[in-house]
Amino acid sequence: MKWITRILAGLSAMAILAGLPIAAVQADDGLVWVRSAHSVANTSERLQAMFKKKGVTLFARVDHAKGAMSVGNDLAPTELLIFGNPKLGTPLMKCQPSVAIDLPQKMLISEDNKGQVWISYNAPAYLAERHQMQGCAPVLKKIATVLETFASKAAAP
Repeated sequence: MKWITRILAGLSAMAILAGLPIAAVQADDGLVWVRSAHSVANTSERLQAMFKKKGVTLFARVDHAKGAMSVGNDLAPTELLIFGNPKLGTPLMKCQPSVAIDLPQKMLISEDNKGQVWISYNAPAYLAERHQMQGCAPVLKKIATVLETFASKAAAP
């Protein structure tokens, strides 16, 4: 399975470098990256609107750039959304209680040093491997689809 992830990560990295709008699973860190056509603030607002529409609870919106500014430092626009849905999270925790350390879900919206905005989140397959989860494939697949849909719709022009 790791060799497939590495191949996909390599192909996705090449697509990103070529300027194509594609998600990339990074083999070593388990993050999925989706390039956004919007600012950090606008991407964040689009995600939050989708959460509300789908009945997903937004627990927190952390503005890291604002925090940096409060102590006299600069940071490119960077926001973290912490959100979840017990209908999906509870079965994961029943499957493997340690996954609770990675829940609720998080999406980071950040601007890189070239001004490009990215949405990143933990790949559910990475969480399954990290927590050695067995028997949760259907819910993990559903979560992967939901996260991918949220990110791609929020990032789309």
